[in-house]
Amino acid sequence: MEVKSWMMFKMLKQWFQDAFWKSSAGQESESRYSEVEFLKEYYIPDYILLADSEVKQGHAAPECPLIVFVNSRSGGQLGGEVLQTCRKLLNKNQVFDLVERKPETVLHQIFSNLEKHKQNGDNVSIEILRRLRIVVAGGDGTAGWIFRVVSELKLTKQPPIATLPLGTGNNIPFSFGWGKKNPGTDDQSVKALLEQVKCANEMQVDSWHIAMNMKDSGEGSVELPQSLHPVHRASRDVELNNEGYRTFHGGFWNYFSMGMDAQVSYAFHSERKQHPEKFKNQLANQRMYAKFTCVQGWFCSSFLHPSSRNIAQLANVKIMKNPGEWIDLHIPRSIRSIICLNLPSFSGGLNPWGSPSRKKLHSRDLTPPYVDDGLFEVVGFRDGWHGLILFAPNGHGTRLAQANGIRFEFHQGAANHAFMRVDGEPWKQPLPVAFDDTPVVIEISHSGQVSVLATTTCPSNSSTTPFTPRKSYKGSGDTEEILVEKKNA
Repeated sequence: MEVKSWMMFKMLKQWFQDAFWKSSAGQESESRYSEVEFLKEYYIPDYILLADSEVKQGHAAPECPLIVFVNSRSGGQLGGEVLQTCRKLLNKNQVFDLVERKPETVLHQIFSNLEKHKQNGDNVSIEILRRLRIVVAGGDGTAGWIFRVVSELKLTKQPPIATLPLGTGNNIPFSFGWGKKNPGTDDQSVKALLEQVKCANEMQVDSWHIAMNMKDSGEGSVELPQSLHPVHRASRDVELNNEGYRTFHGGFWNYFSMGMDAQVSYAFHSERKQHPEKFKNQLANQRMYAKFTCVQGWFCSSFLHPSSRNIAQLANVKIMKNPGEWIDLHIPRSIRSIICLNLPSFSGGLNPWGSPSRKKLHSRDLTPPYVDDGLFEVVGFRDGWHGLILFAPNGHGTRLAQANGIRFEFHQGAANHAFMRVDGEPWKQPLPVAFDDTPVVIEISHSGQVSVLATTTCPSNSSTTPFTPRKSYKGSGDTEEILVEKKNA
């Protein structure tokens, strides 16, 4: 009896083991099938990604072909983790680390391959050109970098760009519904983000060109952001092409600012460059930024900030509302920071322009702010206390104007330098000293549009894209408004 019981036990044990392994193998097989199906939706074959590759038959066009750029230095350790997960889930050759590869080189090669294979009748290349989307994971500066590169390619059809938040402020991702917080880096989180990218809607966004002329004081004298590059001549509207001048041009999509806010940002970035170990994650970065806001005197600017650095004392400012017609912009003498705003997000998701009521719009000859209307909003702030009003319902800064062009002509001897920034990238700009007839001129003008991907929760308003949630302008709308006179030239 004992022998039979023992044999029965062994048979049952073997049966359970076989059943377990079959179940595990089935789940593993199902998981592998699921990953393959996921990859097929986004997969771009190597012959399109690599140079001098032969066309390989048997590939089907993916539903949502992706090129992914990740700044591995963004978000502390998160950038590297996002990079690894994307390379694990996708073809590793369609995921690029911006620390290792420049997007100019990558995209030029990919689009050259696509055009070559398209001319040879490759249907997969034709469909990828039509469906291609770009993902960029990084801070606002990284997003602006990809925007600029794609714009300069002058493609017949621009691939729309999704911006995933890996920076400190994340104003650009927030403007299009991708949030402000750094994303998860595990497989499921990244899969969910890619699914969002596949379902996102296209939106056109205005691009703004910056032309800056300054005295040529030698290479390396000014550490400018990567969005500004030297050129041989200025834009057609800036007549400063004389010997001894240097002209730089670049662009922005979110904002250009000058004054105390840029000074705080410059101090933050300088510290991060010298001591990167202090900036390990988004929360630590935000705490450091708050610290520099106080240390730099943004809340005590009336005592610590010389009045000579107030915007009205630094420069003559002209705006253009109609082509070829420059008018002086009157700026109150108390304004210490000025922002040219294209998107409704600044300083971590705050909206300096706010939502003016219909009555206010009419009385000030303003229009509702859209990201594709060829206009930017010009806003001023006196100090940090003035900036805190943005946290109040319907709070906003001093609305100065709407324009499709602006020009800053800096006074001689007003100050040795001014702090400026574009899309989160700050720099310290030398200004003409007394008796120096070499002015610094900065001019901003409209420069086409770039295609972005937006979720249905994005706060940006489009004048043409129907899915965009429109804000109401029926209420009174304003908790504070400093009326500004606009004087003609």
